[in-house]
Amino acid sequence: MKTNTFFNIKVITVFSFIWLFTGCTNLDEVVLDEVLGDNASNPAGALAAAYDRLGDGTFVDHGGVFSLQEYTTDEAILPTRGSDWGDGGKWRDMHEFTWKSDNAIVGSNWNLLTNGITRSLTAIQSVEESSISQKKLFLAEAKGLLAYYLYTTLDLYGQAPYRDPMNPSAPLQILKADTQIDKLITDVEALIPDLADLGEQQTHNGRFTKQAAYGFLSVMYLNRAVFKDRFNTSSNFNFNEPAVTGSTGTDMDRVIYYTSLLINSGKFSLESDYFKNFARDNNNGKELIFAITQKIDYIRNGSNSFAYVCMERNQRTSAANRGTNAACTTPEFYATWDGNHEDPRFNQAYQYSDGTWFTNDGTTPSVPATDIVPKSTNLPWFHFTRGIVAGPQFGPILLPSGSLEMVGNRIKVSPLYMEKSTTTRMDFTPSLTFKNPTQAVFAQNEINQGARIFKYEFDPEGGNGNSNVDIPLFRLGGMYTMRAEAYFRKGSAALAMDDLNKLRTSRKRESLYGGVSGKALTSLNATQLYNEIGFELYWELYRRPQMIRFGKFDLPGTAKPASEPFRRVFPIPQGVIDVTKEFKQNQGYN
Repeated sequence: MKTNTFFNIKVITVFSFIWLFTGCTNLDEVVLDEVLGDNASNPAGALAAAYDRLGDGTFVDHGGVFSLQEYTTDEAILPTRGSDWGDGGKWRDMHEFTWKSDNAIVGSNWNLLTNGITRSLTAIQSVEESSISQKKLFLAEAKGLLAYYLYTTLDLYGQAPYRDPMNPSAPLQILKADTQIDKLITDVEALIPDLADLGEQQTHNGRFTKQAAYGFLSVMYLNRAVFKDRFNTSSNFNFNEPAVTGSTGTDMDRVIYYTSLLINSGKFSLESDYFKNFARDNNNGKELIFAITQKIDYIRNGSNSFAYVCMERNQRTSAANRGTNAACTTPEFYATWDGNHEDPRFNQAYQYSDGTWFTNDGTTPSVPATDIVPKSTNLPWFHFTRGIVAGPQFGPILLPSGSLEMVGNRIKVSPLYMEKSTTTRMDFTPSLTFKNPTQAVFAQNEINQGARIFKYEFDPEGGNGNSNVDIPLFRLGGMYTMRAEAYFRKGSAALAMDDLNKLRTSRKRESLYGGVSGKALTSLNATQLYNEIGFELYWELYRRPQMIRFGKFDLPGTAKPASEPFRRVFPIPQGVIDVTKEFKQNQGYN
């Protein structure tokens, strides 16, 4: 059973919780001008704070790392919708590739990630100076988190700050992606003997275990060639150069090695119900290797952002909840699913306890009001179709009285209309038609456009913003895709296809469609491989690195021009450049 935090909550003092919420969040306030030893006298609290930064917006909010890894790709776009989501153009910048060093999203994510670096350094110092019984374990976890924050910062910005946590007078170092990637790999490999196996020493998938390290090393080796030659104009990266140690094969051999450790460990298994990985009860999920633990009633109550951001404002899981009509996917990504709409990962209807299916096609007149929002106001819970959702939408209507429209003791299902364009049918068109094709701007009567992603279950407990859904960072399905890509890049297309077919055939459709397994591939080329990775990992913060590896990131698309290689990293925020002489702006942004 999942504990409320990364270990038993009783060992964390009240002081550590206060520290957690009063620490600075800006790099120039923490790393540059503050002694790392401050607030570091409690090792458990300092480590809890380093873990906490994974949530609290960073990897769980659509405006966090998601906005850089997904809104810049074909998987996600957040257009201006009439009077909503203008926000100075910061969201459109991501997809139109017009961001500059003063973009608010670029700046806020830098602050979040570098604060994660700072919290990890503080945890390392605190643990090093302590005599606690779990010193080796806590130190290895703190160093693992430091590596994860550094890697993500280097991936996105090409540079990252570092200061020796054991030397208060140490100078600020600016790490560079092309040279630091090898050290990150060797540092994490060196941690493995001191990390716990998942499930031992009170660990669960919310802590950095040996298995989390294997997943992380797989990711680093898969992307090492890009880090070392980021601006290669032809995207001809050397994925098969010798691995870091020089005696363990190539980068792709190491991807295969580490993913195989996880696939063959017996600790994980593929969910036959793909969407179980993203459900409100996924905390003991069979695929989760390393995840961000979320729980309502624990400190910050989790984030519902990934579920909330696509739903229209008139889509209501209960009378107390609504969507926000923001993000959608692009026609390009939707088109990759052509011929694959029967894949169990594409979407899934919901069956209520009395056998009623909500199929979102106008054939369901009502559903029972027997599903109740837990620990809330005893409200009936309506379940929308999960996955990729397009076409006319159906669901409950909120009455002026503040309750859902009922038919007897059942929730009535009606055709839905847009909240801010009340005569516009809620018809999520896969196409996106902008008046100016270069600008992602809709008129008020066009705000229904865009197929939506309902992959993460909307948790209606406690309001729109809260959620019990744990957010996967590494899960078993992703390990299969990475191993398949590594096999393919080594010339072993048959082995790659075997892994992809394991994913396809392990997933099953809902019983409405006979519970049949997905169909196996009979051949595999580079385009199919690319698409299959997207089928498994869409909206999980992997798309931008994938597009760069496959040479797709620079290509034009909906509301996106052809772009230059310098856009493969983001600029260092101008405020950091202005006050910190050690940083030099990334090429192309001067």
